[in-house]
Amino acid sequence: QVQLVESGGGLVQAGGSLRLSCAASGRTFSTYRMGWFRQAPGKEREFVARINWSSSWTFYADSVKGRFTISRDNAKNTVYLQMNSLKPEDTAVYYCAGITGAVPGSYDLWGQGTQVTVSS
Repeated sequence: QVQLVESGGGLVQAGGSLRLSCAASGRTFSTYRMGWFRQAPGKEREFVARINWSSSWTFYADSVKGRFTISRDNAKNTVYLQMNSLKPEDTAVYYCAGITGAVPGSYDLWGQGTQVTVSS
């Protein structure tokens, strides 16, 4: 059973940076498309970024484009989210997720989340 564990969240001032990590167990991680999502208090969970298995393409929500960068290291079974120029509205619980193929096209593997708080 593959599991995802996020880390790297914390409290940062506006304009600062954080790097989130998502470590996966299991040998099939390198085949998964991976994504980051976030959920702010009282709001729906929203998409942030995604990356394919080979890192040849990435896609970002407009709200984070130019500030966040998703990357992965398949040798380390880890996907990252580098967050720069953070804003108070980026405050949320951040989740990594994977598309394993068990449910075609759907993110069916989720981590427990890590809190990011950006102070003004």
